[in-house]
Amino acid sequence: QVQLVESGGGLVQAGGSLRLSCAASGIIVRINTMGWYRQAPGKQRELVAAITSGGSTNYADSVKGRFTISRDNAKKMVYLQMNSLIPEDTAVYYCNVDGVKLPFTGVEYTYWGQGTQVTVSS
Repeated sequence: QVQLVESGGGLVQAGGSLRLSCAASGIIVRINTMGWYRQAPGKQRELVAAITSGGSTNYADSVKGRFTISRDNAKKMVYLQMNSLIPEDTAVYYCNVDGVKLPFTGVEYTYWGQGTQVTVSS
């Protein structure tokens, strides 16, 4: 019932910026937390940034001061502004929504996007 579509990834030189977007489709009552994860080759998937419905944010230490997460509840979208990019940011970035309440059920779900590639050249 819910699908996530990411956009905004690409190739950028070190020091540049990218803005990732994620749109959630489907009839959704509430999304508690929206976030971005990334996975580099040979490494585990890690949390990059997350934002709650109340606006509280959490960032990985490696991106603090450089990345900013935001959300638009009316549009059911989440964004990740990525500034001062470095080669270590190269990874596949995945959109995640957690605590998703659907109509006519008290059960909450989590969903993942397909991922978008971000490559930062030195």
